[in-house]
Amino acid sequence: MLPFALNHMTAPNLGWEDFLDLASGLGCVGVEFRNDLKSPLFGGSDPAAVKAAVAARGLRFLALAEVKMFNDWSAAKQAEAEALMQIAVASGAEAVSLIPRNDGVATDRKDSYQVTETALRALLPMLKAHGLKAMVEPLGFAVCSLRYKEVLAEVIHAVGGVGTYFMVHDTFHHALAGFGPIYPELTGIVHVSGVNDQVYLDDMRDPHRVLVDADDVLGNVAQIRALKAAGYAGPISYEPFAPSVHDLADPASALAASMEFIRAGVEA
Repeated sequence: MLPFALNHMTAPNLGWEDFLDLASGLGCVGVEFRNDLKSPLFGGSDPAAVKAAVAARGLRFLALAEVKMFNDWSAAKQAEAEALMQIAVASGAEAVSLIPRNDGVATDRKDSYQVTETALRALLPMLKAHGLKAMVEPLGFAVCSLRYKEVLAEVIHAVGGVGTYFMVHDTFHHALAGFGPIYPELTGIVHVSGVNDQVYLDDMRDPHRVLVDADDVLGNVAQIRALKAAGYAGPISYEPFAPSVHDLADPASALAASMEFIRAGVEA
């Protein structure tokens, strides 16, 4: 059985407890919460209550997102990261998510390496002090300051971050970045979403991201099969951004069907 998980972006209109029930009912191994939804983080509830509720359902709190533009490093960014880490610890999260700047700055590989290395070197002792891991997500957009996994892998090794820093393999962003090498030993979580519109790869954006089905053009099944064959055995977390998914009246049935499609394809 594949270890599926849910990112709260899958059903952002659900309160955090209903979201946990959705994940539990689908047999998921864990969840990811995020601080960029319309409602306040955890609906304003005490992080300790979230920690207890996650554990009561037999789930893992895989990651708390996100430090946005983490590699635009500054004293303010350090304070932002520290605040998120404190919430992560209190709520029982295993990791925090780090999202690079995505505004056309530092897109050259040399500049990408430099800004990412500066931030990850500074963040490493903070993460270790809190006993946390970090999930670092390359974004496949041409305007992103951390587009390529090769750059991230070099930085992780350069700062001595193996075991603390892990890559997010996002099937959407991996496709947008031109596929390229995978790093199963450095991968901490896989994010899945599908695209089935007739849209050029370079024109794909978050609202195109739906549940994975037979019309998927990103090769989700092939990507997961390749990671699994290379030794990856971690969580596979749904992260669709399409409003059509967010507005589903019965997300459980739609997600169950998508999970079965992926499972059958990967295990075939």
